[in-house]
Amino acid sequence: MLSAAHHVQRDPAPLLERTLAEWGGREDLWVFGYGSLIWRPDFAFAERRAATVHGWHRALKMWSRVNRGTPECPGLVFGMLPGGSCRGMAYRIERAEVAAMLPPLWQREMVLGVYDPRWVECRTARGPVRALAFTLSRKNPSYTGVLPDEQYRRIFREARGIYGSTREYAEATHAELLRLGIHDRALARLVALSRAADGIAPAPEARRAEGTIRP
Repeated sequence: MLSAAHHVQRDPAPLLERTLAEWGGREDLWVFGYGSLIWRPDFAFAERRAATVHGWHRALKMWSRVNRGTPECPGLVFGMLPGGSCRGMAYRIERAEVAAMLPPLWQREMVLGVYDPRWVECRTARGPVRALAFTLSRKNPSYTGVLPDEQYRRIFREARGIYGSTREYAEATHAELLRLGIHDRALARLVALSRAADGIAPAPEARRAEGTIRP
């Protein structure tokens, strides 16, 4: 129904080994969340801070054929793409807990090896921290590129995976960002598209949305 390039799966295990080696085990480990990790981290953390990463932005531009869609009707999940800035949450995992906490997080975020794990600098009110983030390359087959609004509407209406629908995922992220005082205009516009199909008037912040960083 919806065109989506086939993804060539990468083995996530070597990526985990490399990430642990880069971390080094000498200090606590920080993880930057910008999508569902904001409202459902699913791991024990010692501290959480509002954080901003410059040079990257949040975008609902990654095909999902399991979690939020199927191979026949792929959905979408967030990726962190180069350019702009991204506001989210930084989580601190105590050094002694990393061995127990990181593998389940890897299973959740890296099961298909789509994301590129990398270290980013997060600016917080209490100073900068170096955090692990799950980023997306525009060269990855799972990157959607530019999608027309009508395709987004179809995806919001129809795409559903083992964790629920793309629409539920986008709206939950949008709601939590607003609760935290974070206004993502691009996401507000997409949520407005999903609601317009039901005849629901868009919220004021969605009506003011004017687009985002280049796709």
